Amino acid sequence: MRAIQVSRFGGPEVLEPHEVPEPRPGAGEVLVEVSFADIIFVETQIRTGWGREFFKIDPPYVPGFGVGGTVSAVGEGVDPGWVGRRVIANTEERGGYAERAVVSVRKMVPVPDGLELRDATALRSDGPTALGLMEKAAIRPGQWVLVTAAGGGMGVLLVQLAHAAGARVIGAARGQRKLELLRELGADVVVDYSRPDWGQQVLDATDGRGADVVFDGAGSELGQTAFGVTAQGGQFSAHGAPGGGFAEIDTAEAERRHISVRGIQQVQFPLPERQRLTEQTLALAVAGRLRPVIGQAFPLERAGDAHAALTARSITGKALLLI
Repeated sequence: MRAIQVSRFGGPEVLEPHEVPEPRPGAGEVLVEVSFADIIFVETQIRTGWGREFFKIDPPYVPGFGVGGTVSAVGEGVDPGWVGRRVIANTEERGGYAERAVVSVRKMVPVPDGLELRDATALRSDGPTALGLMEKAAIRPGQWVLVTAAGGGMGVLLVQLAHAAGARVIGAARGQRKLELLRELGADVVVDYSRPDWGQQVLDATDGRGADVVFDGAGSELGQTAFGVTAQGGQFSAHGAPGGGFAEIDTAEAERRHISVRGIQQVQFPLPERQRLTEQTLALAVAGRLRPVIGQAFPLERAGDAHAALTARSITGKALLLI
């Protein structure tokens, strides 16, 4: 079957199409005919060799954390009634950029009627994470919520969810196209963080107080600026690192300003919790209360182009691979 393989760490050019052996489901597993592969930013970082203390992945490997498709076969102990059903599934950090993928029956969720498989795949990773972040933040109506990397796959969901919770939302992104989209999705204020005074714009919008809740999906220096404009007694969630690393937070300053800080560890949900959040995300999408933004779908052979576009920040919302 066709698949994308990384034979060495490096730039997008190391994502090369190959013919690889057909996978076969074992006990407790199913075979999925993949229609879409979900692409998340961390996959572009792993491809370079980044994060090896977190991800034990060595070349050669087929990348891809998750897929959307149709079950075509089941392994021992799996209900044959799964065959023919549309699902989204976690491929456990590898194996998604391929025509077929073997997944654990415990790590897939059926796609409900009324929801396009493409949209469900786009929600697979970012949806439950965004919903989990919202639950932990327990946002109250009228609070100021700042979302950085707001034009990305998860950022657009956080803007929608915070707006629906009654928050006053500040969306921070780069470029007019993304800022216009954020206004459409419910952001009350938008700031372009390619401008050096974007932090001051946040303070101006909040009458100098700062944001009560910050969802930082950018990391690095942008994340540090976002922490600087977090209100006294506020919440700061550092869950993104596309800037090169997670925001480095001065714990003494956080304590002095009574800011509660959460990191990426707080969105590593146990499997039953992630399944619940995934099902709830899909239900919100079916009800029309949450929608993913898919900036572009690339053919499988152009996985390298997809990674290049993500790292260049040229895609609004999600990127998918079309198998």
